[in-house]
Amino acid sequence: MSLYDAIADLPLRIEEESRTQLRADTTSDFERVTTEIALAGDGAVGRGEDVSYDPADHEALADAPAFDLTGEWTVDEFSAHLADLDLFPTREPEGEGPRHYRRWAYESAALDLALRQADTDLGAVLDREADPLRFVVSTRLGDPPTADRVERLLADAPDREFKLDPTPAWTQDLVAALADTDAVRVVDLKGWYEGTDVDVPADPELYELVLDAFGDAVVEDAAFTDATAPLLEPEADRLAFDYPVTGLDSLRGLPVEPGWCNVKPSRFGSVESLFETVEFCLEEGIRLYGGGQFELGVGRETVQLLAALLYPDGPNDVAPGVFNDPDATGPYPTSPLEIPAINGLRWA
Repeated sequence: MSLYDAIADLPLRIEEESRTQLRADTTSDFERVTTEIALAGDGAVGRGEDVSYDPADHEALADAPAFDLTGEWTVDEFSAHLADLDLFPTREPEGEGPRHYRRWAYESAALDLALRQADTDLGAVLDREADPLRFVVSTRLGDPPTADRVERLLADAPDREFKLDPTPAWTQDLVAALADTDAVRVVDLKGWYEGTDVDVPADPELYELVLDAFGDAVVEDAAFTDATAPLLEPEADRLAFDYPVTGLDSLRGLPVEPGWCNVKPSRFGSVESLFETVEFCLEEGIRLYGGGQFELGVGRETVQLLAALLYPDGPNDVAPGVFNDPDATGPYPTSPLEIPAINGLRWA
């Protein structure tokens, strides 16, 4: 039985929908806004989180009327119903990403509710144990970039591991200092983003510097150009992709057969798309690790639980939210993260 088959026929009863907007400052110097979705029925509540990055999307959702969600469904029937709904009735989002994020919020809330109404959890239904979760810390290095924050977090826990985002401002001295820590497990080149605040040009000099200095690290979202392809193709086994992977077709359409895939569940939109892509990777030997989206609410628990069930040993970029809090001073949680008792798609 496939992962999706195990949950597709779970019965689901929805009586009410509600939304709660969440806001918080982050260590990446922006205010994060998300919306937590609650679906209630038969005395239980299922929750999901819309992680769209444009605050205007959340303001429009707060003012939008309730969607046509009430009734009795199976998880698969509800997913098909969502596919036919316009979840942005009053505002056209920029690109397809926000549509995936919102659909995931409602699908994950519905799956959480169905599991709770059945008095069970995702691990039990999939017949998988939630193992202790290895996580890395994703952090910015400041402007100008320095190794200070990495060094402070290593002083708190010498075994801590990191995911870092190289930029053209990185100097050879900084790269050498970071490499000397032997703590960098993922370097995210962000070469596939366009028109965002985090775009990084595909600079062959930066790519060569990073590939050489972090020889054992996973290299995420490197862009293939005439200048960078000769550097990247021999390194395919340690290349990972995140931004372009929104389902199985997109994974198959990558410029190389990657060694890794960063699984951000919200990018897939539907549970079925997420599960079929994960199963394909497991069958094809593509290694997996989870990714987060600066979730402020239940969404963080969801991505941590999925990682603990499906790819617990990867360099999962799903560290507890305290690492994104600019006012936090530590001590911070350490990896691996022990998973508490679970119910539905989150903690009991």
